[in-house]
Amino acid sequence: MNTAKNTHTIGIDLGDKSHETCTLNAEAEIIERSTVLNNRAELIRFSKANRGATLIMEAGCHSPWIDRLFQERGHKVIVANPRKLRVIYDTDNKNDQRDAEILARIGRCDRNLLYGIEHKSEAHQRALKIVDARDILVAARVKLVNHVRGSLKSLGIFLPTGISTESFARQATKHLEPADYDLLAPVIETIAELSMRIKAEDKHIDTMIAKDYPAAQKLMTIPGVGPITALSFVLIIGSPERFAKARDVGPFLGLVPGRDQSGDVDKPMRITKAGNRMMRRLLVSCAQYTLGHFGPPSALKEAGERKAKAGAKIAKKKAVVMTARKLAVMMLALWKDPESEYDPFPGKAKEESKVA
Repeated sequence: MNTAKNTHTIGIDLGDKSHETCTLNAEAEIIERSTVLNNRAELIRFSKANRGATLIMEAGCHSPWIDRLFQERGHKVIVANPRKLRVIYDTDNKNDQRDAEILARIGRCDRNLLYGIEHKSEAHQRALKIVDARDILVAARVKLVNHVRGSLKSLGIFLPTGISTESFARQATKHLEPADYDLLAPVIETIAELSMRIKAEDKHIDTMIAKDYPAAQKLMTIPGVGPITALSFVLIIGSPERFAKARDVGPFLGLVPGRDQSGDVDKPMRITKAGNRMMRRLLVSCAQYTLGHFGPPSALKEAGERKAKAGAKIAKKKAVVMTARKLAVMMLALWKDPESEYDPFPGKAKEESKVA
């Protein structure tokens, strides 16, 4: 083993067909640049040639499996958060070789500036892809349903409101004349097929939760949190121990306002929208249920209603985001404590006992 390699830092700019690399020695001098084809055999060869080196790459499409491949071979791997590396994009001389060099130099200077992220295990990644696939099917169905409604409206034909997307194809068949149905039959039949596949995916997810993810079952005791939200939360967070405090999950999911402060100026900003977009959307949907007519009484609902009444129309939107953030904190806290159970009014029982 060539122990001198242990002091090397290698920046890797990942590409779809090949990757550009830049190797720095202990004195931060460039000692090699190379191009590595994007396949396992070439990456394993590269690993053997640079055994023990620290590897730095940006998060992207290929980073999860490449990260695991290098870690399995004993490398220290840092996966940088691309949202934090504007130095790479804000340049007049951007190219793949330069990007690899910047990654390596930041890693040599201060690795904290990379805001390293942790990829999930392959098992977690595969499970999350099942949820992602269902999400794409649902989005496709909504788009097709809107197309059918819009096309019919342009002909002066109106389907009844209130038809769910799940039953849309069946109801369209009942309410349309044969000639009108035939006009959009391929789309309507595709909607029916999508509904069948989504239903099958739902059963698959229910089975996954019952078999492998008991934490998701516990989170589903919170009103409004269904199997998709609960399983997605467990898979995306990975482990409840990754956060020292439950409230740290809010920034991780991009549900806190950004900040732009300089001198006496401290601008109010929108939420950062960092982290997983689907998880944020699911939490917002749960928050809307919580604050809606069917949401059962709870301390979370009361806090959201107070926020909604505190200002103009924008206050309602802020109330939904706040409720989504508090819901995420509640879910993580419930997950972190194996003995805990969902309590709609936490602390209320203790206060009542003190009064008594």
